[in-house]
Amino acid sequence: MAAGLRKRCPPISAAQPAGLWRQWLQRAWQERRLLLREPRYTLLVASCLCLAEVGITFWVIHRVAYTEIDWKAYMAQVEGVINGTYDYTQLQGDTGPLVYPAGFVYIFMGLYYATGRGTDIPMAQNIFAVLYLVNLLLVFLIYHQTCKVPPFVFFFMCCASYRVHSIFVLRLFNDPVAMALLFLSINLFLAQHWCWGCCCFSLAVSVKMNVLLFAPGLLFLLLTQFGFRGALPKLGICAALQVVLGLPFLLENPIGYLSRSFDLGRQFLFRWTVNWRFLPEALFLHRAFHLALLAAHLILLLLFALCRWHRSGESILSLLKDPSKRKVPPQPLTPDQIVSTLFTSNFIGICFSRSLHYQFYVWYFHTLPYLLWATPARWLTHLLRLLVLGLIELSWNTYPSTSCSSAALHICHAVILLQLWLGPQSFPKSIQPSKKAH
Repeated sequence: MAAGLRKRCPPISAAQPAGLWRQWLQRAWQERRLLLREPRYTLLVASCLCLAEVGITFWVIHRVAYTEIDWKAYMAQVEGVINGTYDYTQLQGDTGPLVYPAGFVYIFMGLYYATGRGTDIPMAQNIFAVLYLVNLLLVFLIYHQTCKVPPFVFFFMCCASYRVHSIFVLRLFNDPVAMALLFLSINLFLAQHWCWGCCCFSLAVSVKMNVLLFAPGLLFLLLTQFGFRGALPKLGICAALQVVLGLPFLLENPIGYLSRSFDLGRQFLFRWTVNWRFLPEALFLHRAFHLALLAAHLILLLLFALCRWHRSGESILSLLKDPSKRKVPPQPLTPDQIVSTLFTSNFIGICFSRSLHYQFYVWYFHTLPYLLWATPARWLTHLLRLLVLGLIELSWNTYPSTSCSSAALHICHAVILLQLWLGPQSFPKSIQPSKKAH
C-alpha cells in the first residue's frame, strides 16, 4: 500500500456477529501496534471506550455535585404548557422566557413526567447519562463510516473532557438533546435515507436553533444529490414538521411563537461569552459588529461552497439542474463528502458566532477530531493537532473566560479553518468528458 493511503474499513456483516468479533479480536492482537493508529479498528476501540464511559459517566453523577442552572426554568416553562398556556409570550421560567421551538416543549414535557414533575434530579441525570452514551454511539458510527480518524484520538474525545460530561449530566441543558438528534440525522444521511434524515434534522432544529448552522451544508448536499426539484420534497419535510410541531402555539399567537422561538437577533450577555472576552463590552453589543460577523460567515460559506465543495468544473448554478441533465453527471456522495460538508458548515458558523456560552461546547466538540484529522495539511502533525484540541478544551474550561482564553480559542479555530482550506479535498475535481471531433 502506498504511503499516506488509508485502508478501507471492512464491511459489517449481520451474519455470525460472534465470529466477526472473534476475527476482529484475533486481528487486533496480531496487529496490536496498529490498533490505535488504523481507522479500521474504530468500532473495536469505540466499544471499549463506550464501556469505560458507562463507569465514568455514572461516577461523575455520584461523585460530583449537580449544579442547577436551567433545569427548573425548563420545567416551569413546560408546566405552563401543561396547564393550558399556548401563548409563547406568556411562558416564563426562573431564568427568563421560553425561547426554544416546540420540539423542546414536547421532549422536556416527557422529562417533566419521567422525573416527578422535574423534582427527581437523580432520575434526570441518569436519563441524560443514557443520552450521553447514545450520542457517543451515534458519533462513533459516523467516524466508522468515514474511516479517517485514528482511534487513539477517541480517548481524548471521551475521557479528557470534563466540560462535556458536565453539560450532559451535571447541568441538564437542552443542547445535548438537539445534538443527539442531529447525529442521528447524519447517520440516516450516510445510509441514504434522506427523507428520514431531514425529518430528524428538523426535529433537532425544533429543540434548539443552533442546528441551523448545519443547514447550508445540508442544502448543498441535497442540491448536489437531487437538484432543485428533487431537493424540494426534502426541504418540504423540514418545513412541514416545524409547522406541525408548532401548530398549537401558531394557532394561539403565531407572531409570539415565531418571534420567541426563532429569534435570530437575541442579545447575549457579555459576562457569559467564551469567545469574545478580549473585546470591549460596547463593541461586543454593537449591531455593526454582529452584522460584520454575519457577513464574514456568509462569505466564508460561499468560498467553501465554490472552491472546496463544488468541484464538477461547471457553474455552481448547475446544482439547480436535475443530476441526469448536467454536463458532468455527479458521482454518488461518499460518507466523507457528506460528513465533511456538514461538519465544516457548522464549524464556520461556530467561528463567527456572536457569542459562545459554556453549554455551546457540545455544538462542535464531537466534530473536532474529524475536522483536524480527516483532511490534514502536511504541516499539521499529530502533536500539533493534539495541542489544538488541548487548547480548545482549556479555553472552554476557563471560568470565567479571560482575554487570553478567548484569544487562544480563536487562534485554534483559525488553525482548523486554515487546514480545512489547504488540506486534501473531499470533493475531487471532476474531469469533463472530452468532446468528439466532428
